[in-house]
Amino acid sequence: MSVKNHLAEIYNFLSISDTIATSGQPTAEQFAAIKAAGYQLIVNLALPTSSNALLNEQEIVESQEMQYVHIPVEWENPTLENVTKFFGVMETNSDKKIFVHCAANMRVSAFMYLFRRIHQGLNDATAEQDLHKIWVPNEVWQKFIQEVLNTYQ
Repeated sequence: MSVKNHLAEIYNFLSISDTIATSGQPTAEQFAAIKAAGYQLIVNLALPTSSNALLNEQEIVESQEMQYVHIPVEWENPTLENVTKFFGVMETNSDKKIFVHCAANMRVSAFMYLFRRIHQGLNDATAEQDLHKIWVPNEVWQKFIQEVLNTYQ
């Protein structure tokens, strides 16, 4: 089985570009497939208390010789500080293959939508396509997305 197929088994896996992929929570074993696919940095936006969170995720990722960044984003209260930190990590590591996940790829898809609109200059329709492959943001997240766009534009 190819590495690509392994990645496709990760919950809500979505390849955004040659250098960025997103998903829900990978299992410990799936991090090996992520490494095999050439990813160098794992960014986790889930809370450590998420139902399927791996308690030793940083250890697992670093044992695979990948970098690990954790930006816990509260589902009911995403903040400007969260997304600004995320933008910084994405910009600083733009030369790397980055794999971004949360519990279900909902936080991540909203953050990626914003990153692509604000930092990559993607138009709304194109950026929205990938977002809507995962979900249509609820009221909390729509408000947050609008707030971030207003702040950065």
